[in-house]
Formats: sequence, structure tokens, C-alpha cells
Amino acid sequence: MANEKPLNQGSNDKDKPKFPKFNLYWAYGLIAIALIVVSTFNWGQGPHNVPYSVFEKRLLLGGDVEKIVVIRNEGVAEITINEEALDKYKDLFEDSFSGPQKSGPHFAVNIPSIDKFEEARKDAEKVLTQDIAVDYETRPNIIGDFFSLMWPLLLLVVVWIFIFRRMGSQGGGGAAGNIFNVGKSKAKMFDKEANINVNFTDVAGLEEAKIELEEIVQFLKKPEKYTELGGKIPKGALLVGPPGTGKTLLAKAVAGEANVPFFSMSGSDFVEMFVGVGASRVRDLFKKAKEKAPCIIFIDEIDAIGRARGKSPNMGANDERENTLNQLLTEMDGFASNSGVIILAATNRADILDRALMRAGRFDRQIQVELPDLKERKAIFEVHLRPLRLSEDVKSSFLAKQTPGFSGADIANVCNEAALIAARKEKKIVEKEDFLDAVDRIVGGLEKKNKIISKDERKAVAYHEAGHAAISWLLEYAHPLVKVTIVPRGKALGAAWYLPEERQLTTTEQILDEMCSALGGRAAEELVFGRISTGALNDLEKVTKQAYAMVSFYGMSKKVGNISFFDSSGQSEYSFNKPYSEKTAELIDEEVNRMVTEQYERAKTILKENNEKHSQLAELLLDREVIFSEDLEKIFGKRQVSDHVIQEDENNNSVNSTESDAKEDNQGEASSDEKKEGEENKAS
Repeated sequence: MANEKPLNQGSNDKDKPKFPKFNLYWAYGLIAIALIVVSTFNWGQGPHNVPYSVFEKRLLLGGDVEKIVVIRNEGVAEITINEEALDKYKDLFEDSFSGPQKSGPHFAVNIPSIDKFEEARKDAEKVLTQDIAVDYETRPNIIGDFFSLMWPLLLLVVVWIFIFRRMGSQGGGGAAGNIFNVGKSKAKMFDKEANINVNFTDVAGLEEAKIELEEIVQFLKKPEKYTELGGKIPKGALLVGPPGTGKTLLAKAVAGEANVPFFSMSGSDFVEMFVGVGASRVRDLFKKAKEKAPCIIFIDEIDAIGRARGKSPNMGANDERENTLNQLLTEMDGFASNSGVIILAATNRADILDRALMRAGRFDRQIQVELPDLKERKAIFEVHLRPLRLSEDVKSSFLAKQTPGFSGADIANVCNEAALIAARKEKKIVEKEDFLDAVDRIVGGLEKKNKIISKDERKAVAYHEAGHAAISWLLEYAHPLVKVTIVPRGKALGAAWYLPEERQLTTTEQILDEMCSALGGRAAEELVFGRISTGALNDLEKVTKQAYAMVSFYGMSKKVGNISFFDSSGQSEYSFNKPYSEKTAELIDEEVNRMVTEQYERAKTILKENNEKHSQLAELLLDREVIFSEDLEKIFGKRQVSDHVIQEDENNNSVNSTESDAKEDNQGEASSDEKKEGEENKAS
């Protein structure tokens, strides 16, 4: 057909040489070079240069000099020869472009100095017995003086252009190539030709969130399906959840599924050093979106500009962020219509967002993207295990049980770390042991077997960790132990891995048992050695937070009562006053101190009753460095399981899974790496 292009046209275009694009600065450079060339070279129109020896021995003594003009500022003498005698000096013009001019000057010579020139002239006058006419003048050099005066200004202009081009390329981005376009939007647009390879099938888990977003995509593809019933397309959806749970991945999937233009931008891209730039970029973004409607705008980390107004610490100052937020509120749902443009946004700080931004009509839907449960973790593992060469004993269900509390990003990191560990050991496939080592590496930190520890410190760490392990095994509601080690990891000299049950509600007895287990390390040190150390810092920090949460948040103290001072809205972030009196504060401190003291004494009592078994466990730990739950079962017997724990069943997807909690003890340091803890303190 006539309109069809040849198949090899693309290859022919690639084979053609690519020339650089024309730039206006090239013309400026050519003009400057031309001026320098014209002012420097002699094109046959001026006097012919001769050496000073020729001037002194031939021209002066020849008797044919009509006039000499000495240019003082250039140190040059121009010689004019009588017209009748020019033929005598034709040999001096052989290397010039043209012959001698009829009117002078005919020759030019660089003189060493005025005094030496005058001496040579007077000697020639004595020999010739005639006077030689000489004029002295100062001749201005227009081009040279221009460049000597203008080069500082030209240098400033060059620096000015360079700086503003850099600011334009960084601050304006994309369409904003210079400082005059700094207010333009920096959003990246993805359309049908963008080849986004992510869709909803690549997002494991998050089924409820995908349903909500799939409906928005259907709104754009087939709006008549909903408008026939009188429904309106939603204006915005806000993705809320902890970091690493897949909010940005969901937005990429929407971009891959929807056949409409997709604008992607970060909340921090609106903020600039210039006043009014943020609001200008918001206007420009929505202007482009309306031209491409129907389309989707995705703003990642919207809390950078969506923080509640009036909460800024610099009170009274002009807040550029608030101006940007006001413009965003107006564009999302203002006087002008904004049909066909859907706003997607993501944040993990929904509690600090402005209420006007969260209302219906701007963000009609809030989609919760929570940490994955057991079934969802298994699906995420299956996605990230595809590119790995795995051993037959690696099962996604087993890995999902070992990584409760992990986000999607954490699971991806586990798979990558396992592959790196296997490659470090020169393995051809990735085995189950490599995944367990990867989990330990991420939760506890890097293993440091070469760390120098004294014999007494090593013994103290062993009895400390054995105290944790013994009490957690003996208490009904404490987290069951998986592994205990005295091999240093990160800043910690020892670590204990627990597998707590995955639950949404936590009772008072459960928290108290966890506090008692956490204090078991310090209690063991006091009972065995008669002294305490700094190794319990992380334990004490955890216990103190739990106790204050019980009293001031969860209302688990009889003296304080069923009162909670927790602010779930986040609106009191910059409040300078406590929400309770000094008397109540003293009562809270007394209750916290009582709870911690009771659990500490309880831990010592349990260890005294099981002194021999505790010592046997500590000696085994000193000998083997790592012990597992099977070793505790041999020493203490089978662990008592509370009635509320639902046992795991491989064929039942609805059972409660367990959650990994690595409790590390930091010897003399501020704290070790934060551990993966379950939401045992989370209340409904």
C-alpha cells in the first residue's frame, strides 16, 4: 500500500550519521573568532614587516627614506620609501600577497627602544649628510582595547548563563529547560507508547486494594457502565500503609493497566527555593492533565505538601508548603470543573494530612495497604523466587511462616540476600539454609564471629540470653523461642529469635508475660553474678514503652482507669502541653514503676525455681554458641500452649501464623538494629 513504510526504514535511519543540533552560541563563537582573525592577520593592505637589521643597514643607509612614523605604544616604526626608489626594494616584497603600495607606509619594523632607534637614525644622517624626517605618535588599538575592557563583563555573562542553565535543568526538569520555566511541572507522563510492563498480575497479595484500583481503571475504560446508573467517577484515591507494602507498585500497575495518560510526580517535586513555584507547578500539572483527559495523576509521598495547615513550627512566617497545598486543594475540587482527571496519592503518614485534603470530593477513597499476612507473604515469595535457581527443599509456605511482620520490600530483600549468600559460598543453587541466614542477617544484623570478647563477658551474655529463653519457654503467653545465639550480630553481643503468634488484640496477661520475658536477662545476671551490666538496655527500653502504653494508652491500670491519652489523629503533633495534669503524670510514673518492678521480681522467682535448668541451658549455649527450641524442650520439657492459640495447619489458610521477633541485647551501646516485631500491641 502507498502509506506503508519499508521494513528496513528504521535500520536505514539508524545507519545515518547523527549531527549535533545547531546552537545559537556557535554563531557567537564564530563571530568572535572572525574578529580576532581580522585584527591579527595582515591581508596585504598594510606595511610589510622587515627585521630590524634590514631596516638599520639597508633602509636607513639607502638614502631613500621619505618619512618614518614611530608608534610609541606599540614599539613599531613605519617607513615610507620615495616612490621613485621602490623598485630597488622589490626583493623585500616577494613573500607578501601583493606588491608594495604607492602610498606609504611600505615597511614596518619592531624597534628595541626609542633611544636605540634615535642613535641609529643619527648615525645614518651623518653618513648620508641629510636629515631623515621622524614623527612620534600614539595610536589607539580599538579591538585590543575593547577586549581588554570587555573580558571581565564577558566572563560574568558566561558564568551567569552557566549557572542559570544548571538551575533550569535541575529545577525545571523536562519541559523547564531554563530559569524562566522553573514554575513548570516536573511530572513524568506515561502513555500507551511508554511500555510499562507492570500490571495487576505482578502485584502479589493486596487483593482488596487491587479491587478498588481495578474499578477506577474500569471507570476510565468504560465510564458508561457506571454513568448509566447515575454514578460519578471518583475524583481521587489515597493509598495508605507502612513503608515497603507496595503502594508505588500498585500505582505502576494502574499505569500499566489503564490505556490513558499517566502523570507521575513526587510530593517534594512541588517544593522549590523560589516563592510561588510550588503553586505554579500544581497549576501547570493540572493544566496538562486537563488537556490529556481522561488521565491519572499520581503524587507519591503526598505528606511532603499535604501536612495539616497551621502546624508549622516557624509561626508567622510565609509557608511555601501551605501555599502549594492551598493550590492543590483548589485544583482538586474548586470552582472550576476537573472532570476526567483522577488523583492517586500514596503516603505512610495519613494521620498528619490536612482534613480538607482528606474529605470526600477530593480523595473519595482511602485504600489501606497493610503488611501482608501469611497467605499474602506466600504469594509475594512466589513472585520473587521465580528468577532464582532454588533447591527442592525451598518452599514458599515455609519461608512465609519464618518472616511474619515483613513487608513486600523486606521479602524481596530476603530473596536477594539469600542469592548473594549462596553465591558467596560458591553454591550453584540457593538452599533453605541460605534463606534462614538471610532472615537472620536482615533481622539481627551482620554476624561478627571475629569480634573480641573476654571470657567473663561471653559467660555473662550466655546466662543473659539463657534467662530470656528459659522464661519465654516457661510462661504461657510469652512468645515461643526459635533460636538463641551468643554470636555477635551488628552491635549486639547476643540475640534470641522468637515466633510470636499473629494477632490483632493483645490482653493484659500477654503484655505482662512479654515484659517478664524481656526482663529475664537482667534478672539472670543479678542472680548468677550478683551484679548487672549495660547489656539489658534494649530490653529496658522495650519494657518501659510497653508499660507506659499499658497505662496511658490502653487503660490497663486500675489506679489510672479506663483513660487513653493517645492521639490517633496526629493533630496535636506540635502541642507543647501534656493532655493531663502533673498529679496524673506522677500516678502514671508510679504505675509504670510498679508494673516493671513486679515483672522483674517475677522473673527472678521463676529463675530461682529453675536454677539448675537455667545453668544447664547457659552452659550448653557456651559450648555450642547456638541452640534451638528442641534443646529447650529436652531441658525444660514440652512447652505449655495457651488455649487461645490456634495450631497451624498446612492445609488451612485461615489459621493464625506466627511472627518473628528477634530480641537483641546490646552490650554498652545505645541500641541494636530494630527487630521485626508483630503487632502484639495493636488494639482494635
